[in-house]
Amino acid sequence: MSKKRIIKVDALARVEGEGALYLRVKDNKIKDLKFRIYEPPRFFEALLQGRIYSDAPDITARICGICPMAYIMGASHAMEDSLGVQVTGALRDLRRLAYCGEWIESHVLHVFLLHAPDFLGYQDSIQLSKDHPEVVKKALNLKKIGNKIIEVIGGRAIHPVNLAVGGFHGAPKKKEVKGLAEGLKWGIETSRELALLVGSFTFPDYTYDYTSVSMRHADEYAITEGNIISSRGLDIPISEFENHFDEEHVAHSNALHGVMGDGSKPYLTGPIARYNNNFNQLSPLAKETAKAAGLEKTVNNPFKSIVVRMVETLYAFEEALRLVEAYETLEAAHIEITPKAGRGTGCTEAPRGICYHRYELDEEGRIETARIMPPTSQNQKQIERDLWGVVEGHLHLPDEDLKWVCEQAIRNYDPCISCATHFLKLTVDRD
Repeated sequence: MSKKRIIKVDALARVEGEGALYLRVKDNKIKDLKFRIYEPPRFFEALLQGRIYSDAPDITARICGICPMAYIMGASHAMEDSLGVQVTGALRDLRRLAYCGEWIESHVLHVFLLHAPDFLGYQDSIQLSKDHPEVVKKALNLKKIGNKIIEVIGGRAIHPVNLAVGGFHGAPKKKEVKGLAEGLKWGIETSRELALLVGSFTFPDYTYDYTSVSMRHADEYAITEGNIISSRGLDIPISEFENHFDEEHVAHSNALHGVMGDGSKPYLTGPIARYNNNFNQLSPLAKETAKAAGLEKTVNNPFKSIVVRMVETLYAFEEALRLVEAYETLEAAHIEITPKAGRGTGCTEAPRGICYHRYELDEEGRIETARIMPPTSQNQKQIERDLWGVVEGHLHLPDEDLKWVCEQAIRNYDPCISCATHFLKLTVDRD
């Protein structure tokens, strides 16, 4: 007599948004697996139509409260591309500094408040803080520094209001920018300490030969600018992105699935992809810390993404300090822009991976069409493939333990489900 086992988790905790996983097993083999995102679409691309180009950064920032810089910057770059404007020099550096703030606050939030409890056997960060109060306190202080960077440059920590197409509405005060330095020095030391701590975690045994897709810049670890590259040899300008990448609708999810080439294989974007493609451009301290934390130059275990995030956090603190020390008061806060018709693309490295924007403007500079591909949407197919592999290797576990490792595998991606709907109710049928 066959035995049917059903596992349900009403909502996946410690991620942004809502979703579900359906798993059917027969004769100890996976017969069906579907990662569903059922959060309703929010139609931001349609909301943008008819709006003036300068509205796009502030509107798209509302897609995500954790990584608004990704949308502000991607939209700004696409508009500047369309309008024939290029932001360089001190304005570019200030943007990179603000983005470092976002990497810091987002990575630290994910590592210690959302994901570390999985590795240490806690249900949430509240329980974790009871046994490890100093670790959580240090993490919260790191996150606070990241938020402070965004506040100083962007006017406020959440949905900053000072960034604009062409630069900034106003120049940050030199005293306030320089005042970030001491906190950043402490952050370098502390993020290294916590990276080594995270590297000591026990990681589930699973690897995959990823097609890593990220940005790459000739002179720096790519954050705000660069070409799109893959670990399989692709190297294209952002303007050619849609010639190589697309999205497809699947019946079981409200989020589109990113596809590459002929759509037959998934691809990975995010911290591991950046690290695999750009390891040689990390700072010497970040490289040494990665090695000390147990990472090779290529990472194929998705559970070790938590370590990569802390290495990137360390790098972001170093880079932020460099930019703060070099900052001088801006002669002009923005570049003057004349509206005109055009088509432009932009892409930056959100904490979770590449975030692509494309807009078409009419002669008045109003948006005719918009397309946004967030990283979580691009990672959907790879998440499902990882889940399949993880489940195959853990079918011997009791249902509650299998549920735990599935949730842990999904949280490897720090999925922003709210961004992707243009998670965990888990059902397992065992026949």
